[in-house]
Amino acid sequence: MLRRELPSQETAGRVIRLARGRIAPGSDDGPLQAFQPWHDRVQPLCWWQEEPVALSLEEQPGDDWPDARHWLGRLPESWYALVATALQVAAWLENHRFCGRCGVPASRLDAEFAMHCGQCGHRNYPRNSPCIITLVTHGEALLLARSPRFPPGRYSTLAGFIEPGEAAEEAVRREVFEEVGLSVGRVSYFKSQPWPFPHSLMLGFFAEAASRRIRIDGVEIADAAWFSPRRLPQLPPLYSISRALIETHLNEVGARG
Repeated sequence: MLRRELPSQETAGRVIRLARGRIAPGSDDGPLQAFQPWHDRVQPLCWWQEEPVALSLEEQPGDDWPDARHWLGRLPESWYALVATALQVAAWLENHRFCGRCGVPASRLDAEFAMHCGQCGHRNYPRNSPCIITLVTHGEALLLARSPRFPPGRYSTLAGFIEPGEAAEEAVRREVFEEVGLSVGRVSYFKSQPWPFPHSLMLGFFAEAASRRIRIDGVEIADAAWFSPRRLPQLPPLYSISRALIETHLNEVGARG
């Protein structure tokens, strides 16, 4: 449904209006505005169902603009790529208006997502920050944890940024040990997901714990516990890779059917 080709030669199409992580409701109760002429400030984004789509970055959101997590929670899964692309490109446009090398105003290129500095020639591209996200298991049991930022009662899988020079599998072992004091044995890759809050790329893994003795760090992790597949806390939203990791494990041990 989404074609990653910039409609840079188009002068009209659909528009996503976005400000501070909030997206304006459009036609048909979705995030796309009706087909319309494009002004020169919009950013061509992609093709959606063979229609050109551009991003209009506004200064202030309207009172009735839902935030991105609300949109992702209510839209079909097929829309995730479009919303994630719009959010990450918006973050890039907001954060790279000036050259990161010499500080002069940068200009947007038409043929690719790039901000070009006419003075020193430096170019900035949309940022992707690689992270690992891991479901730790011990037999059927799942290790789930709470961040201090989570809604009350919600638990999720462990996650963290990959350090410079570090392999993703090394990051899994390091983050699990730092956050809950566990050493893990076998680590297996699951799949990836762009996470546009604001520009992460989540690499999902399963990891088998060598023991069940937990020691939380008390900073990034407020609480952690082992849960039975048949007695679980409030889980992360369905659109998240964290939930996909959990549901995959539950299906494998026969707790979903």
